[in-house]
Amino acid sequence: MKKTRTRFAPSPTGYMHIGNLRTALFEYLIAKHDNGDFILRIEDTDQVRQVEGATEIIYNTLKSVGMNWDEGPDIGGNYGPYIQSERLPMYKGYAEELIKLGKAHYCFCSEEEIEKQRQEQGESFVFHDPCKNLTPEEIQAKLDSGEPYVIRQTIDHVGSQDFDDEVYGHIEVDGDLLDEQVLIKSDGFPTYNFANVIDDHQMEISHVVRGNEYLSSTPKYNLLYDAFGWERPIYVHVPPVMKDEHHKLSKRNGDASFQDLVTKGYLPDAIINYIALLGWSPENDQEIFSMDELIQVFDTHRISKRPAIFDIDKLTWMNSEYIKAMPKDVFYQKVEPYLKKVITKDLDLPYIAELIQSRIDRFDQEEITEKIDFFEELPEDYDLEMYKHKRQKSTKEKSLVSLKAAYDLLKDFDQWDSVDAIGEEMMKLPTQLEVKNGVVLWPIRTALSGKRATPGGAFEIAYVLGKEESLRRIQVGIDRLEKDLQN
Repeated sequence: MKKTRTRFAPSPTGYMHIGNLRTALFEYLIAKHDNGDFILRIEDTDQVRQVEGATEIIYNTLKSVGMNWDEGPDIGGNYGPYIQSERLPMYKGYAEELIKLGKAHYCFCSEEEIEKQRQEQGESFVFHDPCKNLTPEEIQAKLDSGEPYVIRQTIDHVGSQDFDDEVYGHIEVDGDLLDEQVLIKSDGFPTYNFANVIDDHQMEISHVVRGNEYLSSTPKYNLLYDAFGWERPIYVHVPPVMKDEHHKLSKRNGDASFQDLVTKGYLPDAIINYIALLGWSPENDQEIFSMDELIQVFDTHRISKRPAIFDIDKLTWMNSEYIKAMPKDVFYQKVEPYLKKVITKDLDLPYIAELIQSRIDRFDQEEITEKIDFFEELPEDYDLEMYKHKRQKSTKEKSLVSLKAAYDLLKDFDQWDSVDAIGEEMMKLPTQLEVKNGVVLWPIRTALSGKRATPGGAFEIAYVLGKEESLRRIQVGIDRLEKDLQN
């Protein structure tokens, strides 16, 4: 049985967008599921669109999500070189061999001649190349005179063309309606489509995974494979990743790339888990997968034909699940820089990290700051209406009584190094005041934080702040409530 070999062949033209990364992931999973090889090949024949540093972005992105390649430009392999521009000399030779086989021809038509046909034919434009009627002598004369040319695929009377796709099944088209694509451009560079066929064959690629927009072009690729007498690869055409029902995700439209998502605080492992589910589904309802689990269960027959909608809310939920599952020490190492941008006082940062680990969705400075800034400084003039809580049956008057009782109790308490001890002490108050727990704990937490929602309750916040600051904040609450109730 032929070894499974897949390739990811991106162009170094900028950041890695989500659709590209998902294609790479599917290729990686197909290869690894069969204990095969995943190859990285850089397709840099489009010299105009190249972006400096883009190849490094490709390397860094794949490594950051655990998609390590078995062969590639940086590590070599038996089928190199793995950068298309370094393979240039051979492409023209293959094109000239096709000319000898009658499967390609020289085209000397100008852009004006092609455009004239386009205007005449309208939307159903298929270029009919008059150069196919040139005699060998006419062709040689044009070549000798240095007239610019391209090499086009020749498609004449090929009849019905069919192939099987792992996702879309059996497909059949009228081959004589296919346009004769350019194989070698006037600058001597191969087109992306032609170079792919040559490289995939030479690198013994078994599965070609790409977007379903290439379905209509596949018969043309097959004609090239057949002309050379080469075995066709297994095709896996995948549906697009959409922004909504009508628009594809597009960096040009401001949609997030992988790098954008990482910058916004999403974890690479969560991103890769989420995009695995864009257009693919497991046999059960499991949603959280490690890479090893994805490798084990991935099956091309469970790839959907329908477009996948990118849902940032679902990704955010998944990211929060990954954050919750992080070991405490790993989470702290990751979150510490964010904490230190907000908290300058000598507070227990590892404990604060524990409090927020289950309460943040992303490693985002704004989100984290909003959760912890009250530790650094009590918000000025916080809304006293927070002391009223319908469910807790708290009122401003009851809250004032609770705060005064808390202050009197805690001023003589000296075990501030223990959250449990603080909790035991505070829980004396409901019994003492003959009220429910919330009537006491709600106003204490409010006075300590000045916020409606906080990571941790009254016990935990008091522990972090310490005795002096806790009592000061409770006194601020007492003073403000007394003044408010007097008016």
